[in-house]
Amino acid sequence: MGDARRPWVPVWVRAGKAGWPVAAAVVVTVVQLVGTSAAARHQTGRAPLDAWGYLLLVLGPALLVLRVRWPAFTVAATTAVTAAYLWAGYPYGPVFVALVVAFFSAVQRGHRRAAWLSAGGFYLLHLLVNYAVPADWLRSPGHRVAGWQELGITAWLLLVVAGAELARFRREQIAAVRAAEEEARARRSDEERLRMARELHDILAHSISLIHLQAGVALELLDARPEQARDALVTIKATSKEALGEVRQVLGTLRTPGAAAPRTPAPGLERLDELVAQAGHAGLAVTVRTEGRAPRLGAGLGLAAFRIVQEALTNVLRHSTARAAAVELAWHADRLELTVTDPGPPGGGDAGGSGTGLVGMRERAAAFGGTVDAGPDGTGGWQVRARLPLTREEDHA
Repeated sequence: MGDARRPWVPVWVRAGKAGWPVAAAVVVTVVQLVGTSAAARHQTGRAPLDAWGYLLLVLGPALLVLRVRWPAFTVAATTAVTAAYLWAGYPYGPVFVALVVAFFSAVQRGHRRAAWLSAGGFYLLHLLVNYAVPADWLRSPGHRVAGWQELGITAWLLLVVAGAELARFRREQIAAVRAAEEEARARRSDEERLRMARELHDILAHSISLIHLQAGVALELLDARPEQARDALVTIKATSKEALGEVRQVLGTLRTPGAAAPRTPAPGLERLDELVAQAGHAGLAVTVRTEGRAPRLGAGLGLAAFRIVQEALTNVLRHSTARAAAVELAWHADRLELTVTDPGPPGGGDAGGSGTGLVGMRERAAAFGGTVDAGPDGTGGWQVRARLPLTREEDHA
């Protein structure tokens, strides 16, 4: 049962649970009561502390309980209480602690105008009491602040104001740094989600396309030529097993700290023969031609090149009536030019594969400063051409 249903729960307990700074108010109350009582023993010419004086010493810190929710009201009310104490001529001491805390809180929470107006009004009242108000208007006219003491009070007030502004500036700096870190963390998270989405799309689109085609072949041959249907089912099993392994590897990036790392390396162009063999099982004859000296690619660039070829061949299987395709790898000193040609003609759907597959290919290339172009090749077919820059980190074999 919550405190709202138990009216006997003390108000300071409910305030503490609500997050109000009750502890700070209690500490300031003790400091003002004890410190001012001790300081009053060494002051002459000031009005002695009575019930009203002690009430004002307690009321100022008590208002600090509201400084989180209503900082502007708190600093104004605390200033009024402290000014009433000063006007009444009670002894000096740490009576200004509550006002300093309220001033800091208002500045920290963006209520600078209320804080500055309160501080300025209090200092103006202090000057009037000491230099302008007739002595017979005051309860303790015999003790006024000397000139050198006034300089100390002014310096103290400026120090409080400067400290509050510096604390505010530091707090805003910390908030800005945290916001930038949070934004960078969110951006990295979005980039990671997009990377995994591209990876899963490339894996599943290619594998499911092969499985779909082979399942259709198996259904057609199951009764008439069961041995050929068996070959199609074997291809489906092998393709699904490989796809499952790659999906697990991608999802492994989400593992918790301390979990085992993936046991198989990310696919690269060294597995291009496997990709060609898979396409062959699906009825697509792929020829591969290489020009130039192949370097040893980094894992990221090799994976990007492999996925681009994989997605391009998947589009041929899905969107073209052609049963053949050509892959060309042209190695230059500073770049790899990768071309996948579909002789056509197009089948059902978008022959160019202009959906998420092409977007994914372009994003993969762009991550390494490369480009991907796709369009008709002028002979009725379709061609995908990727240009991937080679960095100095790619050591030639």
